[in-house]
Amino acid sequence: MKITLKTHVDPTTNLVIPILKDGTLADTLDNIATQVGLPALALQTDFTAERHEVLPVYQPNGQKIYLLGVGEKPGSMDWLRTFRKLFFSQKDKLPAQMAVDLTPYDSDTVEAVILGILGGRYDLRLFQTGDNNRSAKPAAFFADSGELTVFVAESELVNAQAAVDRAGIIADAQLQMLDLTNAPGNYKTPQFLSNWAVNSGRLHGYDVTILDKAALEERGMGALLSVSQGSEQPPVLIVMEYKPDGATQTIGLVGKGVTFDTGGISIKASASMHLMKSDMGGAAAVLGTMAVVAQLKLPIHVIGIVPATENMVDGRSTRPGDVITSYSGKTIEIIDTDAEGRVILADGLGYLLRNFQPDVVIDLATLTGSVIAALGYHAAGLFTQNDELAAQLTASADRTGERIWRLPLWDAYREDIKSDVADVKNFSGKPLAGAISAAKFIEAFTDNHPAWAHLDIAGMAFADTEFGSQKNATAFGIRLLVDYLRRKTTVVD
Repeated sequence: MKITLKTHVDPTTNLVIPILKDGTLADTLDNIATQVGLPALALQTDFTAERHEVLPVYQPNGQKIYLLGVGEKPGSMDWLRTFRKLFFSQKDKLPAQMAVDLTPYDSDTVEAVILGILGGRYDLRLFQTGDNNRSAKPAAFFADSGELTVFVAESELVNAQAAVDRAGIIADAQLQMLDLTNAPGNYKTPQFLSNWAVNSGRLHGYDVTILDKAALEERGMGALLSVSQGSEQPPVLIVMEYKPDGATQTIGLVGKGVTFDTGGISIKASASMHLMKSDMGGAAAVLGTMAVVAQLKLPIHVIGIVPATENMVDGRSTRPGDVITSYSGKTIEIIDTDAEGRVILADGLGYLLRNFQPDVVIDLATLTGSVIAALGYHAAGLFTQNDELAAQLTASADRTGERIWRLPLWDAYREDIKSDVADVKNFSGKPLAGAISAAKFIEAFTDNHPAWAHLDIAGMAFADTEFGSQKNATAFGIRLLVDYLRRKTTVVD
């Protein structure tokens, strides 16, 4: 699909007009009524500009104008989701040429809208056959011959073009991560993730090193190895590095990559275990971000680490009560084998810190149900001792709509990970403050790094969307991280 920017609205196109529910609504509808040749009262009666509200208006020449409600004070995620839902729900009916009037809005809104439109092409039918095969001919608008014209103010033209280009790169990474996260565990193995990373690095120009099981054993990565013991699929550590000339800052990203999580010996209930194919949402955020950063050619050194494994049940599985030795040398008493994500992050962080000395460290993981109990499905949990880093990440979250909320890391919670027989234990055993005790465990493997943050994205990586009838992937974290990284090195309007 080709995207073109223009500064003068063509009234003869198939046009989407987003409309705010604010004090100007009546005047806006009056103007549109004149444009489409309808009584203003008819529009005011039938359209209130509630978010996701759509009123199609047909013109004598066959042109179709969509009035799209975006509600009151829409943020970036509201713009994205509103346009995504429209283009997803209408994609089989849309003509090959469409246009959107964004002349009243800035380039940030343009980026969110383009992300929404491009996201609307997603098809969750990964393995359906016959007439439901998603490989069938795409809808006319989303085919290669499709065309989207975006009308913007002349003063926004340069910034809007940059926003469109950036949105195309981000959307491509997000769509790939949706496929990766939604793929079932029998297809998506640790090796599958590593193959994706290698291919992406080759395509976009960043280095990728894969540490296989033998290499993990040689380096003493006992935490990652312990989680993988019950699986026939060997674990890997995916190490990605984008290092442009002249970069003065190094940012390390670590993402939990459990490709399927049974809970191990501490086995999960069966009712929702099928959703545990999503337990690599943190890995998806890091994989997708690395691809975007390289394509945007950001002037920053970025390391992406993904410890990848299955957590399965077998006679070889790590047992509750076992003591293992991590890459850093710290010993861990395994209280609960279903608290495996923090265990593999221990080795991922250890490898990052020992081999790259990053200025900032951020890890992301679908880690605890506790964070969902605290924040629901509207925000990820943020844990850090660094106020400046917290403010920067929160600002990026607010701009992108990938929201986070800071929770405490007080030393009083250190008692929750105190072990009688090892340096730390991986689970407090208490039915409370689980997200905090998990973060305290991870903190123990950061070597007291002054700029470390942990994001518990358990409630955000898999959600209810228009794409399917069950929870499915969101690619949460990519936009948040990209915005943060862009603003670390450039002045962004």
